[in-house]
Amino acid sequence: MKKIKEIIVVEGKSDTNRLKDCFGDIDTIETIGSALNDETIKRIKIAQEKRGVIIFTDPDFNGNRLRTMIQKAVPDAKQAFLPRNQAVPKHSDGSLGIEHANDADIKAALAAVYTRTDENFQEYDHADMVNLGLIGEPDSHQRRLFVGSELKIGYTNAKQFLSRLNMFQITPEDLVTVVKKFDEGSTHDTK
Repeated sequence: MKKIKEIIVVEGKSDTNRLKDCFGDIDTIETIGSALNDETIKRIKIAQEKRGVIIFTDPDFNGNRLRTMIQKAVPDAKQAFLPRNQAVPKHSDGSLGIEHANDADIKAALAAVYTRTDENFQEYDHADMVNLGLIGEPDSHQRRLFVGSELKIGYTNAKQFLSRLNMFQITPEDLVTVVKKFDEGSTHDTK
């Protein structure tokens, strides 16, 4: 398999080890859990300048928090998302994490990286979220969960979901297609 050019930003050693198991020769920067310090941010910025980075944090609260912090510091970083249902530990006492995903899911997540590119992108707003049922409906949570998984942008609350639609410049065609897929009763097993 071809070596990934970018340096992947992960939360910890177990994520690095899991990626090495999956890809072999791969470079990572570990945030050491949710403790993101100035030195780590500086290393991520240098890595972005030299080779580019891909933010690949766990699909949980701390992972999303770290992703937001890194994205503010390095807005042009690429991002990869692993759906929550693919990061479930084998034992009930563990937490969601990349280290629990299988090779195919990890490879698919890293093959679907996002980066902002279109200068003419027309951003979504609150009204778009309402019109698509992504907020304000009894099933809005499930809808965002499904859409986030299908578009590989992850799940978040409504405000962050709107931010991700804009950040990753999801085309209206892609978004409407996935929302229609949800409406047509596709399997909603996205946990």
